[in-house]
Amino acid sequence: MKISIIGAGAMGGSTVQGLLKSDSFKPADITVADPNQQALDAFAGSGVSITTDNKAAALDADVVMVFVKPWLVEQVLKGIKEEMNYKRQLLVVIAAGVKGQDILQWMKKEDDSEPQLMLAIPNIAIAEKESMTFLVAVNTRPEETKTVKDIFDELGQTILTEERLLGAGTTLASCGIAYAMRYIRAAAEGGVQLGFKAHDAQEIVMQTVKGAVMLLQATGMHPEAAIDLVTTPGGVTIKGLNEMEHNGFTSAVIKGLLAGAK
Repeated sequence: MKISIIGAGAMGGSTVQGLLKSDSFKPADITVADPNQQALDAFAGSGVSITTDNKAAALDADVVMVFVKPWLVEQVLKGIKEEMNYKRQLLVVIAAGVKGQDILQWMKKEDDSEPQLMLAIPNIAIAEKESMTFLVAVNTRPEETKTVKDIFDELGQTILTEERLLGAGTTLASCGIAYAMRYIRAAAEGGVQLGFKAHDAQEIVMQTVKGAVMLLQATGMHPEAAIDLVTTPGGVTIKGLNEMEHNGFTSAVIKGLLAGAK
């Protein structure tokens, strides 16, 4: 399967990194296109094809993935429309807030044909094959949907969802990874105040967060049930949790998520 990535910025570049770390994709079958030669230079020597020509990247791919800023989507898509063969190619657009029906309208050809289209919202952990990715089948059959899902399943966890939930998915997982990192930073700073060196504090917090996630995934426990295992009556854990709640911890997280979804 030949995959073309158009747009090698933070998300597109991270996706290329993830593909290169997967045994399911050959570097020779990956093409990366970006007008910025410096962005392409990051993949020089990796075995992928690089080009500044979006049309060339779109021409021979089985799956064309477009990673550009929302305000550039229409321009970029119209620029590759005539090179695409809708009968054999899949189009995946990764751009927050861009509607599937708008994309179909932009890409409709004179014969009224439309692309086989899916929308995707991953997060930057895709570089380590640990993305939480949301997929929407806008104009694909089940077998085509499966083809795209199989790609992203190699790069983390995926959920097929409705387009109306993409905004919520973006703030919960794509923006949410930044919120998780902010917690890690805050906890590491607290660790320094407690007496650890900065690097050690960060390593401690990262392993602690990783352990919490793996425990919940392995057991299927609700977070509160797992919390109960370590909250000894009158102990330090419940004191710390209650102090965080007195300062609005849960409320702050929910408000942040809701603000990001507006």
